[in-house]
Order: sequence, then C-alpha cells, then structure tokens
Amino acid sequence: MSGGARLAIALGDPNGIGPEIALKALAALPAQDRERFTLFGPGAVLRDTATRLGLGDGPPGMHHREAGTLDAASARPGRIDAAAGTSAVASATAAIQAVQAGECDAVIACPHHETAIAQAGIAFSGYPSLVARVCGQPADSVFLMLVGGGLRIVHVTLHESVRTALDRLSTDLIVRATHAGIVACRRMGLAAPRIGVFGINPHASEGDLFGSEDARLVVPAAAQLRAEGYVVSEPAGADVLLAQRKHDLYVAIFHDQGHIPIKLLAPNAASALSVGGSVVLSSVGHGSAMDIAGQGVASPEALLRTIGLLSAT
Repeated sequence: MSGGARLAIALGDPNGIGPEIALKALAALPAQDRERFTLFGPGAVLRDTATRLGLGDGPPGMHHREAGTLDAASARPGRIDAAAGTSAVASATAAIQAVQAGECDAVIACPHHETAIAQAGIAFSGYPSLVARVCGQPADSVFLMLVGGGLRIVHVTLHESVRTALDRLSTDLIVRATHAGIVACRRMGLAAPRIGVFGINPHASEGDLFGSEDARLVVPAAAQLRAEGYVVSEPAGADVLLAQRKHDLYVAIFHDQGHIPIKLLAPNAASALSVGGSVVLSSVGHGSAMDIAGQGVASPEALLRTIGLLSAT
C-alpha cells in the first residue's frame, strides 16, 4: 500500500463517536487527499453529524456509500440499540466487500459496541472474526494486533472468557497468530522482527511451579518458530518481556495481556489491525464512547494515526 491507497472507512456503531471522528479526520486532511476515502454507513446519521459539527454536508471531496441504514427511532447518539449494532456490522461488511471487489485497498473500521451487536443476535467477537467470516476463512485464522506506544502486540485469543480461551488454546494457534503478526510487521518495514512470547501463567509457570500449560503449549510454539528461522524468546511473563523492551513484536495469549500495556502507553491513540485475513482491516484502539457521543468532543487522533499506518504499509 502507499500514501495513495484507497481506504474504506466503516462508521462503526452509528450511535457512538464513529461518525464524528470519521468526519473530523477527513476534515483534518488536505482537500486533495480526501478523494481516496469512502465512508460506509447510514447517510442520515452522517448528515446529522456533519450539521452538528458545522461541516455542512461534510468535508469537500468526501465520498459516501450507503450501508447499514438506520431508522430514525434507533438513531440517537449514546443509545445502545440492536438496530445500531446491525448497522455497524453491515457497514463494515460492505467495506470489506468493496476491497474484495477491488474498489478499495483496505478498510478502517470505527468503533463498534459489543452489547448492541449481541442484542441484534449477531455472532461477533471483534472485527477479526468478521473479516474471517466475510472472506470465507476459518474464524481462528485472523487475529488482532494492536500498535501504539512503541509496541506491536498480536493476540492469540480475544473476546472470550479466560476459561474458554484456555480450553481452545493450542501450540498451533499460537504459531499461526505469530505468523500473522510477522507478516504485518513485514508490511510495516520490519523484515526480521524480534519476537517476545508471553507466558500463560505468572512467570511463564516458573518451571511448572504454577501449572503445566506453558510447558505443554507455549514452549513448543516458541521452539517451532525458532526452527522456522525466526528470532523468538523463551516464553516469559508479560511484565518481564515488556520491561526489557528488546522485541519488535509481542505475542499475547489473552486479551488483557496485550490491551493493558497498549492502552496505558497510548490511551485513545492506538490502532487495531486484523491480521491474517485476505483483506487488510484496521480499527482504532478505543471504544464507541457512548458517554460523549453526539457532544462534538471526540478526538480523531487514533483514526488519523490509523490512516497514517495503513497509508504507510
């Protein structure tokens, strides 16, 4: 991809801050640069948001494609609504399909709301699972990679209970997540990333003192990756590896292992890449902020950083 990449921006939950940060981000770009962006989402919400922000019908040069149409009764900033959840998924799906059709090069998805999507009865565990479904890939072939605060962290498991994640964890899953992260790093210009693998238990089980899971699952994964020629650490506690800051890519086993350090170092400024899929998708590393939706105070910083990240990869 390049600075001229054609990017599809899905508005996310239309009742959240997605429409606002999308319009603010485009307004912050040079007018001649806006031609390469297409916004996917309900036009009525986009127009209402633009009016509230004093942007008229939207920034000059903006392109929009209707997707995830929302009825007037369900369109209300800050409201958690099943119809809004359906709209968020429909908008992202349409954007992914535009990439598949060759109309765009990559997708940027504004934040969704997990509860709204669940209320709509849609099976969804984050944008990686949606990319996999739309692209016809296995659900566990696309992974989340957070980028921010000088860190790159790919997640082996994501939005599920720790118990469920541990039950389905395998050496193969850890290896595949790492492979997806390596490919993403190469797109960012890191040809041979140094990889740090987090353990499952404290101190990576301290030689089975705190459990046998690391010896059974993570140690063999690290060994396999080294045999493939990659520079990979022995599994260690996330706290130890992060304190050393010796690695270009970290592999988190569970959601919080990766999210906490990124959000501590880059609050509301991180990018969330779905890696391993045939379509490149990145979302922002923050939520839909229902508490401030519609107030005109949301920052587009994370979205602008994500635009820069995809334009450079």
